[in-house]
Amino acid sequence: MIGVFDSGFGGLTVLEALLKKIPQYDYLYLGDNARAPYGGRSQETIYEYTREAVDFLFREGCTLVVLACNTASAQALRKIQTEYLPKKYPGRNVLGVIRPLVEAVANNQKIKRVGVIGTRATIESQAYEHELKKINPNLEIFSQSAPLLVPLIEEGWQSKPETKRILKKYLQPLKIKQIDSLILGCTHYPILYADICRIMTRRCQVYHPGEIIADSLKNYIDRHPKYKINESKNPQRIFFTSDSSRRFFDFAKKFVKVEIGDIRKISIQTK
Repeated sequence: MIGVFDSGFGGLTVLEALLKKIPQYDYLYLGDNARAPYGGRSQETIYEYTREAVDFLFREGCTLVVLACNTASAQALRKIQTEYLPKKYPGRNVLGVIRPLVEAVANNQKIKRVGVIGTRATIESQAYEHELKKINPNLEIFSQSAPLLVPLIEEGWQSKPETKRILKKYLQPLKIKQIDSLILGCTHYPILYADICRIMTRRCQVYHPGEIIADSLKNYIDRHPKYKINESKNPQRIFFTSDSSRRFFDFAKKFVKVEIGDIRKISIQTK
């Protein structure tokens, strides 16, 4: 079973892409909606919340976990991979969403100037800048935090004119830099994908995170055959939220093409 974790609803955009690309696996989705958004929290808090989520998913039977959250990937993934997993869960793995997007952009020789938009925590971590420079040191990188977008999306305000004005204000500094490509450094942002593409115009390539991440995970599983043992003839889709299951269902039904069955409200906090 593959676990997919996000601090809120945004990871559903990743799950939607995974179900299209590799539907033969069982998936367990966990949204820590009660404590979302993570973007304005300290690195220590983000790590503890993410570690608790990883614990929960592994206890529920997942053998591989995808952090479908840029903030968690930027602030917690490395420590979990290098320190926590070897001691607590040897033989299992946790993957993030930053590396796949970085590889897609940095390996495109036509791209010289890159913009990154994300939560405050993701941008302050400079995770995208570091990873992009590792692959292509010649890239010019411009980053912009957009702290209001996740709360607006979580409140269902993505279509309101106020949100469109705020989005335009966040993107304008990157547009002025005449970037060739824009990285959406938050899995919530694909919900605003059409508006982002319209504002940035056709001269700027905007990769869809879910599609890139799904391709990357498929390649990872192909290279690690032990995960293919978990293919299912009747794949399960299980959903957990730390907040209102009704609100989770309403959001999912409106914004992603994922069949949502039973949603269980749980507490992932550990003592």
